[in-house]
Amino acid sequence: MALSFLFISLSSFNLESITQKDRLKKSSNYKFKTIVIDAGHGGKDVGANRAWGTEKRVALAIALKFGRLIDDAFPEIKVVYTRKDDSFVELYERANIANRNKADLFVSIHCNSNASSSPYGTETYAFGIDSRTNKEKMEVAKRENSVILLEDNYEKSYDGFDPNSPESYIIFSLYQNKNLDKSLSIASKIENEFGETDNRYSRGVRQERFLVLRYTNMPAILVETGFISNREEGKYLASDDGQNEVASSLFRAFKAYKKEVEMAN
Repeated sequence: MALSFLFISLSSFNLESITQKDRLKKSSNYKFKTIVIDAGHGGKDVGANRAWGTEKRVALAIALKFGRLIDDAFPEIKVVYTRKDDSFVELYERANIANRNKADLFVSIHCNSNASSSPYGTETYAFGIDSRTNKEKMEVAKRENSVILLEDNYEKSYDGFDPNSPESYIIFSLYQNKNLDKSLSIASKIENEFGETDNRYSRGVRQERFLVLRYTNMPAILVETGFISNREEGKYLASDDGQNEVASSLFRAFKAYKKEVEMAN
């Protein structure tokens, strides 16, 4: 009787161990497959512009450098660009590109700007409403969203959204971002790289209502890589060394995020 009980107990233990192994195996099956890198602005939309640099050119250069780093380190990952040259791409189409490719992550690259030449530093945004949102942060969203005014039939494409209307942003506040936690995770890693590794001034992780993030179906962030309106930082962003450093920071953050989500799923 005792031997029978022992046999049954051992069998149950072995079965449970196998089940646990299968469960662990299944949980580690997720692999990061596709990233969409979005170089902000382009074509007739120059973005922020100063004598030492233009946002559309800086964003494209950083995007391509970032993508090459991923290609070299992870050839199994598909890198998709919303643009690879000086072309104009509508905001909704940028999101559509990410959705069509079933991207695991969407990264939109920009340069910040201010009427004053004093502000400097980096910021990374997820879609949402930040309790720290103020007039300055709202102006960032309005500036980036106002590109739709260059698009044909933008009222129809964005369901009547007006980038200059406070009411439009109130409606956005009702939207729930199901990918917020993952978006904030990669955003935090990026700002940590900028601040801790590169010794740049990080203005932190923020949430704001950017159209290009609103229509994506995956974790998505918008990176303000620095203020092109600040002479020193603008020249840094326009330089090859500066662009390489920014791209490297993005890559290190991406590498850490990839490891995190693959282990968690």
